[in-house]
Amino acid sequence: MSSPAVSRAEPPSPDLSSPVAPGSAAGAPSPLRHLPSVDAVLKEEAGLAAVARHGRQSTTAAVRAALDERRAALRAGAGGPAAPGEIAAAALARLDAAAAPSLKPVFNLTGTVLHTNLGRAVFAEAAVAAATRAMRSAVALEYDLDGGRRGERDDHVRDLICELTGAEDATLVNNNAAAVLLVLNTLALGKPAIVSRGELIEIGGAFRMPEIMRRAGAELAEVGTTNRTHPRDYREAIRPETGLILKVHTSNYRVEGFTAEVAPRDLAEIAHAQGVPLVNDLGSGTLADLSRYGLVHEPTVREAVAEGADLVTFSGDKLLGGPQAGFIVGRRDLVAKVNRNPMKRALRVDKVRLAAIEATLRLYRDPDSLTRHLPTLRFLTRTSADMSAQAGRLGPVLARVLGPDFTVAPEPCRSQIGSGALPLETLEGVGLAIRARDGSGGALSRLADSLRRLPVPIIGRIDAQALVLDLRCLEDEAAFIASVTTLEGAHELA
Repeated sequence: MSSPAVSRAEPPSPDLSSPVAPGSAAGAPSPLRHLPSVDAVLKEEAGLAAVARHGRQSTTAAVRAALDERRAALRAGAGGPAAPGEIAAAALARLDAAAAPSLKPVFNLTGTVLHTNLGRAVFAEAAVAAATRAMRSAVALEYDLDGGRRGERDDHVRDLICELTGAEDATLVNNNAAAVLLVLNTLALGKPAIVSRGELIEIGGAFRMPEIMRRAGAELAEVGTTNRTHPRDYREAIRPETGLILKVHTSNYRVEGFTAEVAPRDLAEIAHAQGVPLVNDLGSGTLADLSRYGLVHEPTVREAVAEGADLVTFSGDKLLGGPQAGFIVGRRDLVAKVNRNPMKRALRVDKVRLAAIEATLRLYRDPDSLTRHLPTLRFLTRTSADMSAQAGRLGPVLARVLGPDFTVAPEPCRSQIGSGALPLETLEGVGLAIRARDGSGGALSRLADSLRRLPVPIIGRIDAQALVLDLRCLEDEAAFIASVTTLEGAHELA
C-alpha cells in the first residue's frame, strides 16, 4: 500500500516587475512603487498647463518619458521617489523646450553688418508692418481690383523699381542666384555665354558662377585671364550663336596690381555692335549712392542701366536692406522673355516678402530720410562717438555681470559691410573687449559659449585674445542688458 502524497508549499516567485532598488533592504517596498501614475501627473497644475499649451497626446508622451527617466535613475540607485507635481514640471519643461523656435533672434555684435549666417539685412519697420498685414489677411496678390480679373504679382513693384533704377521693365524672383539662373536659362540655353575669367566668382555656400551657368543650360565661354581682360577678348569670342555677355561685379574680392578689365559702358558697345545682350550681375546691388552718406561708392543699379546693360540683376537683402529677393531690370522685351520662362513660377516670391519689398523700395523715394528708416544704412553710418557713448553705458553693466574673472574695456575696432559688399573697406567703430584675467583662451571660449546660450544669444568675435562685442548693430540696449544679466552668477542691476 503506497504512502499518501505529501503536499509541500512552493516558495513564492520573485516579483520581477518590481525589483528591489539597489541599496534597499530585501523585502522592503521598492521606490519604484511610489512613482505616480500618468493620470495623477496630468491632474497637477503643471500637467494641466502642459495639456492646454501642447495638447493631451504630446503631454502624455512627455509625462511617460519623464517617468521613464526617473524609473531608470531609481534602478541605478540615484535619487528618490518623485511627487506628481515634479514629474509634471519636468514634462512641461521638456515640451516647452521642444516647442521653442529654432530660428531665434540674436544680437549681431560680430562687426559684420550684413552677416549671411545671421540673416543679412534687418527689415525696416515699414517692411515689418507691411509683411504683418499681408500675413493677417487675404490680399490682392494676383487680382486686378480695377478690372475685377486676374493680375500679375510683379505689378505691385514694377513701376516703383523702374522709377528707382531708370529701367524700362522689371521682375523679381526669390534671390539673386535665382535671377542669374533664370536670365541665363532664358537667353543662353544651349548657347555660349561669354564671361571674363577674372569674374568667375565663388561666394558662400559653394555657389560658383561656372556651375550655375552649366545648370542653367548655358555654355561657358571664358575670355581673358584671371587678372587681365581686354576689349579684343570679347570681340574675338562673339559668334552668331552667342547667347549673351555676362559682366559679374566681383563684390566679394578684389584683384589688384597688374590688372585690366573692360568697363561696363565699353562692354555694352561691344555687345550691341554684334546684337548680343549684355547682362550685368551687380550681386549685392544698391539703389542709393553710398558716397552720399560718407561711405565708399559702390556701383548703383541706375548707373548699370545707364551704362547700357540690357539686363541688370541684384539682391534685395544686402545693400538694398530689404528681404531676400533677386531683381531683374532692363529692356522691356528681354524682361518679358524672362517672364515667359516656365522656371519663373518656381522662383517667384510670396505675398509676405512682396509686401516687405514694396515697403522697402518706397523708402528710397526719400534719400534724405534713409538713414533714419533703413536699418542697414543706419548701422553703416553710425558714428564712433555714438558707439563710444554706448560703450560707456554698457561697459560697467557687463563688468558687474561677468565679475572679477574678466575685464571689460571700450576699444576701437573695425567693422565690415559683409555679404560680399566692398570687401576691402572697413568702418571705424567701437566695441567692448572682454579679456580673461588669467589670460586663458579657454575662459573666453566658455564665455562665448555662454553668451550664445542666453535667452537672446549674443554673438561676438574672438580677436587678439579678446572677445569683442562690436556695438555697430546694437540699438536695443535694454534688451541687451536683460539678456546678458541672465548669465549664471549675474549681479542684479541697481
